[in-house]
Amino acid sequence: MEQKTIQTMFSSKSDKWSTPQAFYDELNKVHNFTLDPCCDEESKKCEKFFTEKDNGLQQSWRGETVFMNPPYGREIKKWLAKAHSESKNPNTKVVCLVPARTDTKYWHEHCMSADKLYLIKGRLKFGDSKNSAPFPSAIVVFDSESDRDSPEVTAMNSNGKPLWTLKVTKSEV
Repeated sequence: MEQKTIQTMFSSKSDKWSTPQAFYDELNKVHNFTLDPCCDEESKKCEKFFTEKDNGLQQSWRGETVFMNPPYGREIKKWLAKAHSESKNPNTKVVCLVPARTDTKYWHEHCMSADKLYLIKGRLKFGDSKNSAPFPSAIVVFDSESDRDSPEVTAMNSNGKPLWTLKVTKSEV
């Protein structure tokens, strides 16, 4: 791997990680995405999309099936809050590809309130990188059609295929 790529991956120089196409394709087979709210012209995954200039945080996602791979910096909490909020609109589902940072406040405020969590076995290779990311990833699904009161947890391989599912029930602590 080039030194420049290594420096970028292990720093905060970039908070954008281009979704692996084959991984996205597997998710799209299941969800049939209609909106990519945080991308650029080159990385867009859907016909309908919002760039940084459009500011997807200020747009409505109502009635869409959203694929969201947000910037992974400090702004990620705003994107997850938006995903969580928008999923309360009728006929709205938001599928988020995020770092599995289970020690963060935003993970517990938003991801643990999701309908489904997919914990990815292994590390994804983002963009055209030959090496895996320096962090684990997860898929977080917020779905207006779900009546779950706690997330269903599924292990998924790095090709986007589910391995097993654990259905949990929320209890008072």
